[in-house]
Amino acid sequence: MGNSFGHSFRITTFGESHGGAVGVVLDGVPARLELDLERIQAQLDRRRPGQSRLTTQRDEADRVEVLSGVEGGRTTGAPVAMLVRNADARSGAYDHLREVYRPSHADYTYDAKFGNRTIAGGGRSSARETIGRVAAGAVAMQMLDAFAVATGKPRIEIVSWVDQVHTVRAEVDERTVTPEDVERDPTRCPDVAVAREMTSVIEAARRDGDSLGGTVRTVVRNVPVGLGEPVFDRLEADLAKALMSLPATKGFEVGTGFHATTMTGREHNDAFVPGVDGRPTTRTNHSGGVQGGISNGEHLTLRTAFKPTATISSPQDTVTVEGEATTLKAKGRHDPCVLPRAVPIVDAMVALVLADHTLRQLRHGVLP
Repeated sequence: MGNSFGHSFRITTFGESHGGAVGVVLDGVPARLELDLERIQAQLDRRRPGQSRLTTQRDEADRVEVLSGVEGGRTTGAPVAMLVRNADARSGAYDHLREVYRPSHADYTYDAKFGNRTIAGGGRSSARETIGRVAAGAVAMQMLDAFAVATGKPRIEIVSWVDQVHTVRAEVDERTVTPEDVERDPTRCPDVAVAREMTSVIEAARRDGDSLGGTVRTVVRNVPVGLGEPVFDRLEADLAKALMSLPATKGFEVGTGFHATTMTGREHNDAFVPGVDGRPTTRTNHSGGVQGGISNGEHLTLRTAFKPTATISSPQDTVTVEGEATTLKAKGRHDPCVLPRAVPIVDAMVALVLADHTLRQLRHGVLP
């Protein structure tokens, strides 16, 4: 039913926005992995609501509970189940939506597909479902670190940041940007001057009863050569599925992405040059670290587009469940821009794909 993701490392999320809890079951976690629960909680803290005035003020601590698959701080090889309880659910705040479909939400499509829909918070279509993904991604990051230690390879570094909000775009050096740079501002934009401008446009949109979209850019350093499975499980294909499965996503690019359509072959081709470690490297990285669906050892560069938040407080035209025209003015607690909270979710999905493909590579008998 589309609630699971991955191949050798597979996750299944569960729960609804205003139900008792949300969570995830992970299958394929290697045994004897030393699991740091504080690292998992730290990633959930980055995702949780109420972090700043730029986000929804729903009051959730989002404390993780590990239900299975861990003993004495190490994984057992059994499925790892993690749960986060919903503490500030207010399902009654959605009663006014019972007879109407919210524009650009999943209300109508869920109703048409299943014959019912969860009114409170959108149920499974809510971004609260991503709690399970972030918790699983934090485990994936620890798996990647363990693989690096076991193989003597450099640790894979995943850094995502808010690259653009509406028409305001940052200038960030992807070769040097750090997680600490990203976390210095509530916008999660490391360009300090642009972050202030982003804050202004987000606050203006909230005051105006509107919302804004934008993009999250990601760089992954120290990606080993050889991750990715021809033909249908190409690395960028699995990354595209991972990131386009997130709520509110509407676009995805690797490397130069759509801009490559304006380039010639001479401009776009990444010329090979001798590398310092005996393997070839490339003079440019228009391919974004992936060629033929397989990682080539260069930085993996991605960009994910998020639409403006669908729930706004301005009046909108819509129809009732009976098909009659009406006007809706939404109530409740909502992000005027999803971008700041999307950053750790993007990090998590990238980590899940890389951990999955690392396990698949190991099962080929080839160390990445």
